Amino acid sequence: MLSDETVLKIKDISKSYKMYDSPAARLLDFFDKKGAGRFEEFHALDSISFEVKRGDTVGIVGKNGSGKSTLLQILAGTVTPTSGSIETVGKVVALLELGSGFNPEFSGRENVYLNAAIYGISREAIQNKFSEIEKFADIGDHIDQPVKTYSSGMFARLAFSVAINMEPDILIIDEILAVGDVAFQAKCVSKMRQLKEKGVTLLFVSHSVDSIKSMCNSAILLKKGKMIEQGTAERITNRYLAMVREEMNENVEDTKPLNNEHFVEETNALKVSDTSAFKYGTGEIRFLSAYMSNEKNELTKVYEFGEQATLVCEITSDIVAENINVSFLVRDITGVDLFGTTMFDENVTLISVIPKEKKQIRFKFPVSLRQGSYSISVAVNEVTNRDYSDTYLYEQIDGITAFEVIRKLDRPVHYKVYIPIEIKL
Repeated sequence: MLSDETVLKIKDISKSYKMYDSPAARLLDFFDKKGAGRFEEFHALDSISFEVKRGDTVGIVGKNGSGKSTLLQILAGTVTPTSGSIETVGKVVALLELGSGFNPEFSGRENVYLNAAIYGISREAIQNKFSEIEKFADIGDHIDQPVKTYSSGMFARLAFSVAINMEPDILIIDEILAVGDVAFQAKCVSKMRQLKEKGVTLLFVSHSVDSIKSMCNSAILLKKGKMIEQGTAERITNRYLAMVREEMNENVEDTKPLNNEHFVEETNALKVSDTSAFKYGTGEIRFLSAYMSNEKNELTKVYEFGEQATLVCEITSDIVAENINVSFLVRDITGVDLFGTTMFDENVTLISVIPKEKKQIRFKFPVSLRQGSYSISVAVNEVTNRDYSDTYLYEQIDGITAFEVIRKLDRPVHYKVYIPIEIKL
């Protein structure tokens, strides 16, 4: 039984497919279930379990082939799991791919009524909503043309507009918004926020980390059909990016050796706190510390709007290297990137290092942020090309330190970041 607040419970869901070498092997297996060696079993999902509370927005991330779409198809009821159980409360509406639930020969208008019938909504009820659906889709006279003539963007507009007006309790969206233009994507995000405020539960698959961070209060990371972790959107997307970067580093191992002839072992170096959320890179050049100070050179993690803050980063090296670039990035509590910079972008002379040498870099900036909590990520790499095509990452640490901004009573900040603006009358 589900609790009053739990609307979706997934327990030990698995999905397997038989992979045949030939159509003949598939046919033989259909008639002879005891035949061995005709297929290999592919596990698209392997014992996935999690729960979702009412009104939660849950992002699902992972590389292609990790099982994201299969999981959503099972949740939507279009695919049957091999094993496991699913419990849901309320109406589940899924927007999985272009064309699902639409008849290509029917007009957009006819497909609206068709989808309403599928979800058990009366013709009279959908007539009352039709003007709203038509306005949100914004496809003009094409609403009365066969949907097979639609562009992918027009299809996405109508499909999303129909889905959000089917009165869902749980709305499932799988990357479909990627085909729309920027203005339409922004309108969809705004609408999803409104649905969230009304208590609608959202499950959202996207390769856009920023979308996951800004939309979702939690996330799930999948890899090769297994659930790696469930947690906050920031933590999960950071871990996902770390996985991607680690694989990218593995791909460039042959182009730049890890063992430099000047490589030395340093055992007494001060280590960055092990509480740092995520650290990745090759490590020959690394951070020893990162801390913040105010205008009085006092160590602090609390600032009032408008104060000057200084981020002090100390690095050390095990190798001889040139063109060393240090950067930082400020994120809000949901993990959305706000601002930052690099030595390279600011045309500051890049660093040269030798073994056991320590270098200190200071970034000074005004705290032009709204009241709240913020984290800082830092990175050290080698780069010479302006398009960053030859960058080589030594170390990146997400969430190496954090700070709070308190409100300045005589200067309210209504948005996340304040930018000075000239106003003339």
